[in-house]
Amino acid sequence: MDRLVLSDAGWERMAPLIIGRPDQKGSTGRDNRMFVEGVLWIVRTGCPWRDLPEAFGDWNSVFRRFSRWSRKGV
Repeated sequence: MDRLVLSDAGWERMAPLIIGRPDQKGSTGRDNRMFVEGVLWIVRTGCPWRDLPEAFGDWNSVFRRFSRWSRKGV
């Protein structure tokens, strides 16, 4: 994806706070940055989850992870 929302500096500040890092117990995210970028894309565009571009991963996987985060109050 050519145009991402987060700058590298912004991502570096956010990355240690993301749930699903390899240093944590439980399942880890395949690509945490692209997950966050995908959520930001949905928020920015207002599109349905099914229209999430494939560059962000499978829309249903991103949606399910976002839903889990929402239930946890992340």
